[in-house]
Amino acid sequence: MTSSSPRPLKIGTRGSTLALAQVRLAAARLVAAHPDLPPPAAITIKTTGDRVQDRPLADIGGKGLFAKEIEQALLDGAIDCAVHSLKDLETRLPAGLVIAAVLARADPRDALVAPDAKTLADLPPGARVATGSIRREAQLRALRPDLEIAPIRGNVDTRLGKIRGGAAAATLLAMAGLARLYLAVPEATPLDPDILLPAPGQGLIALQCRERDARVRQMLAAVADPAATAAMQAERALLSGLDGSCRTPIGALAEPQANGALRLRALLARRDGTLILRAERVGAASDAAALGADAARDLRARAPADLLAA
Repeated sequence: MTSSSPRPLKIGTRGSTLALAQVRLAAARLVAAHPDLPPPAAITIKTTGDRVQDRPLADIGGKGLFAKEIEQALLDGAIDCAVHSLKDLETRLPAGLVIAAVLARADPRDALVAPDAKTLADLPPGARVATGSIRREAQLRALRPDLEIAPIRGNVDTRLGKIRGGAAAATLLAMAGLARLYLAVPEATPLDPDILLPAPGQGLIALQCRERDARVRQMLAAVADPAATAAMQAERALLSGLDGSCRTPIGALAEPQANGALRLRALLARRDGTLILRAERVGAASDAAALGADAARDLRARAPADLLAA
């Protein structure tokens, strides 16, 4: 390499199989957009969310614990950018960091993973369903109050192994993760978002960098997907407007329509499933953030005072 050759980008990531698959995807897009760019180097960073596996995320600080150490490495200059599952990022980013791009969205739906059931209705009365997501738990309890909800943590393979080993009748996984791992899971059935609304940002890969790093920001922006960007803006504006804690079940999905409009579906719930509030907005993709903010105001206005308490 000559002195004038660009140096490889150092990309920070979690070390899970899925996280590394997402880095490979992002790196391929970056090299395609910048043919002179050397192959980026993946720097794996263990996060608090990876280390603590014996407690629910809501009990140890929420999903942001999958990003905190990576974001600190960015701020410290140890890496040039980071690749995250967007749903792992807190609504408010640390000062000095930005999301410079999001890649084209994979299937955002949740999947029911059950050896003996294709729908939630197929599960027998009192069936044990394992999930570590309070959003999934709330919707499951609203749909099937008879189900026993049990906690589960671990990567995709670990969760699949537990279900196949009989630890529970079913679990729920993101279709995007199964697709990016190229996993054939015959027990997995996608669920319509009208039945189970996904997490805000589900299926989206975020590329994050330092706000003042103009060179890296420009490089990352070249791989941004416009439809995914609009979805991110709507869903994160909803989260920001609700300002819910990690103990507040929130769902959201913004999807482009055939006529070019953007449709946002949103949900706010009690964890026990006794209250499910929904909102829907349709508008121009250029107004994505405004759609999310308006849906948040609607849900907040209808929510009991304690539902969004910190």
